[in-house]
Amino acid sequence: MANFALFVRFSLREGMEEAFDALVKETEAGIRAHEPGTLVYACLTVEGAPNERIFFEIYADRAAFDEHERQPHTLRFLSERTQYVEKTDVDWLEPYAGKYPREAAK
Repeated sequence: MANFALFVRFSLREGMEEAFDALVKETEAGIRAHEPGTLVYACLTVEGAPNERIFFEIYADRAAFDEHERQPHTLRFLSERTQYVEKTDVDWLEPYAGKYPREAAK
């Protein structure tokens, strides 16, 4: 399995939830339009933790992730998120089993 994945937890600054979420939605539109190798880009809220956001990302391979990181919408997100985010935790994941979207099986 060649997939490449990561899990990101953002702890947002108090009162920055709406602005961060708007930035994410703009970024997600660019991902949908320009990143066929991004198989899953799930942005989630955390029940009982209104300042937490979870991103679960699966890419076709490391090259698809690297391409994601070079995109103008991603670069904008990476530079602007700092004003909204207090803390970022990233786990790099090595998939070994599971059910994936049809595109990931190719």
